[in-house]
Amino acid sequence: MLQVNPKMLPRLAEIEKDLLLRRKQAQEEHWLGEVEGIDSTLTFLRAKQAAAARLAKGTVANLGTRPRPDSAGA
Repeated sequence: MLQVNPKMLPRLAEIEKDLLLRRKQAQEEHWLGEVEGIDSTLTFLRAKQAAAARLAKGTVANLGTRPRPDSAGA
């Protein structure tokens, strides 16, 4: 999976704002398929924003792996 560069967060916010405006218009025009597509895109976009924000903070996910044995204690 590709990672989003944290420097792209402002651009992602612009894209989100545009999508929300397009979603509002689609609702007003009763374009239900368009609303559904935009909702799907917003979900994906927000997941990418969250991942980029985690990278920016340096947060690392714990994958449940065991720590490596200390070579001094072996």
